[in-house]
Amino acid sequence: MKSKNKINIDIEKNLKIFKDGDAIKNKGMDPNERYASFDYCFNYFQTFKENNKIEELASKNNLQQSCLQLGFYLASWGMLRGSSFLLEKSVRYYATLIKGIVGFDKKIWDIDADSYSDENIELLLLCKNMIYEALGGKEKDPSDILTTKIMLGVFGNIPAFDSYFKKGFRVHYCKENQLKKIAEFYKDNKGIINMHSKRIHTFDFLSGKETKRKYTKAKIIDMIGFIEGQNIG
Repeated sequence: MKSKNKINIDIEKNLKIFKDGDAIKNKGMDPNERYASFDYCFNYFQTFKENNKIEELASKNNLQQSCLQLGFYLASWGMLRGSSFLLEKSVRYYATLIKGIVGFDKKIWDIDADSYSDENIELLLLCKNMIYEALGGKEKDPSDILTTKIMLGVFGNIPAFDSYFKKGFRVHYCKENQLKKIAEFYKDNKGIINMHSKRIHTFDFLSGKETKRKYTKAKIIDMIGFIEGQNIG
């Protein structure tokens, strides 16, 4: 029996457009183009996780760098334009968030689209709420786009719920049922998603060459949905 929520997307075509670019909107994956801003932010935070030094992200020696890494990624990915409240803030504003990330349940760092259990989905939503509060809560009302882009850039555990992704996956706010829909999409297409997750690596900032660090499955799904939303127009 087929699910009513089944999403039919040409995954290979969309990933090729994301990686190679097109003549209109995207310049593809290149160490000097904006998509690589994710790579450098993700590399930075994941290095602390892999070395079991997450707490040091908020140390006196690293707090400014942590804020700068996150802040530029968000700026490059469109979060400091228009009427965004972040446009009026310095990178020091992210210090509370960095401390919140450090103090959050460490299980959040190991979640990916292949492990969206009820327990892990609950943890993802708790993390999203922590980010919401750290960025000003109801006073600033950070959007789903902003909070999920932060989760993508730091943990790689959730797609960014921007306008293109939401249109491509026919989802709305980042809630339990929407994450379950993404989990179902992964299960339906895990072979091809896993293959690309193993093949696509982040860029190294200094050399511009690929690192050994691979894109997460959630990041692959983010790319698929982003291009699909652009295709819809």
